[in-house]
Amino acid sequence: MKMKHEQPIGIAVNQLGYRSQDTKIAVIPGQGGRYHLVDDQNGETVWHGSTSPAIVDAASGQTVSRGDFTGYEAPGTYRIETEDGQTSAPFVIAESVYEDAHRALLKAFYYFRCGMALDELHAGPWKHEACHLAPAIVYGEESRQVDAWGGWHDAGDYGKYVVPGAKAVADLLLAFELYPEAFAQPLPLPESDGAMPDVLHECRYELEWMQRMQDEESGGLFHKLTTLQFPGGDVMPEADTAALYLSPISATATGCYAAIMAMSARIYAPYDEPFAASCLKAAERAWAWLAEHPDMPGFRNPADIATGEYGDGQDADERYWAAAELYRTTGERRYHEAFQALAKQNAFGKYELGWADMGGYGTFAYLMSEREEDPELAEVLMRGLIQRADELAAVSERDGYGISLHPDQYIWGSNMLVLNHAMLLLIAGRLSGTEDYESHVHEHVHYLFGANVMGMSYVTGYGAKPILYPHHRPSEGDGVKEPVPGLVSGGPNKGLQDDYALKHLAGKAPAASFADVMESYSTNEVTIYWNSPAVLVLSHFV
Repeated sequence: MKMKHEQPIGIAVNQLGYRSQDTKIAVIPGQGGRYHLVDDQNGETVWHGSTSPAIVDAASGQTVSRGDFTGYEAPGTYRIETEDGQTSAPFVIAESVYEDAHRALLKAFYYFRCGMALDELHAGPWKHEACHLAPAIVYGEESRQVDAWGGWHDAGDYGKYVVPGAKAVADLLLAFELYPEAFAQPLPLPESDGAMPDVLHECRYELEWMQRMQDEESGGLFHKLTTLQFPGGDVMPEADTAALYLSPISATATGCYAAIMAMSARIYAPYDEPFAASCLKAAERAWAWLAEHPDMPGFRNPADIATGEYGDGQDADERYWAAAELYRTTGERRYHEAFQALAKQNAFGKYELGWADMGGYGTFAYLMSEREEDPELAEVLMRGLIQRADELAAVSERDGYGISLHPDQYIWGSNMLVLNHAMLLLIAGRLSGTEDYESHVHEHVHYLFGANVMGMSYVTGYGAKPILYPHHRPSEGDGVKEPVPGLVSGGPNKGLQDDYALKHLAGKAPAASFADVMESYSTNEVTIYWNSPAVLVLSHFV
């Protein structure tokens, strides 16, 4: 059984490095004291410091202290050492640190593509043949088939799901909207043309698949496209030839689709007006389905389908997001009125950014809109956003590793929460005009790339000790030693939700409940919607 880096390792730093003027923190196990910044090339000490007082960090189960060397800005390669012999991985201080990782996090979506061959020119050694091209059977109407090829594989498996796909595209389009300069350089992709940024080419590959998932008869969205069962752990995508099924239409998928298509209509209009128009038409048709189905039950897997469910007990947040995006794009009063009515509901969070909790995207769309709006409602939403950001900042200030998770938030996909929180802090700071959250965002990024109790970078291919064995079938089955680069691991999960975790991680602290093994899918799987907030957050720094 493959296993690497399971035990916590030494002084934790951002293994990619630190930009010269950014916050620079090293987390040191133990009581702390004097520490040194050492030139990794010649061994000379270039900086002395004393740690903050040690604290007991509940999430990591450690006593830790923190060394702040923000004031040292000279470019070079360094490591942190303590007088009792602890040391960190080497890291750089430089003006540019995140560019390569940012591009890899975005390029990962190309590696997730379904329905086309990944050629050596663009995929390197991780090339493979086209996959999942057969028409899909409509579950419950077995005589009916739909040609719904394309899109992105969702995760370590080969399912394709509208709801998490919408979150992933929303993050990438928000990143482009907020930081267009971060996407100026081609990746490149097969579609690279020098006219439309590659991030939009990549999102379009998923959006066109979503359009094929819209039921021609009703306008609703089939919830997902998968086989009945997951394939084996080392099966390559082109070898996964079991029959494909479209699961029944759901309100959550239809709401997410209406939202992301309305958003896409706005973003793509300057680049491809016909495609933008097709997105708006699709969004309006999906909204009409939602209006005709106000009381749909939440989606549950049919009895004989065992792939990812992405179930959700209520759809008010998806409708809220859809209304906000349609209003922002069209200015039509009916969408504004729908948004105002949904905003009065207390059934969902207005600042959440997960695949099941889309309220934050609706709030962002409304607050970022240039439409004439309801000033009182906008003020209430803005006040709530700042309150939420302040809450996250307060947790970060108390946490031993500087991030905004409580111990009970180390759940399946905890790294998504880390990155979603960083997204919210960035956007709250941008909309309010404050830089108060900037240092906290830095620490969330540092955590992702190694400043964590495991001493690991949770991104394949990046950092001195990156994850090596993600739960990702192509990385397991392709015969290439290194995993596909740029994939974000789900991260620590105290829930012990796979056999490996149950056997090996029981009793570990929440933030240490992680194993770099393929078998631990509940801690080390990868997904498109864990990569997407990472792209947005790093866009701020490039």
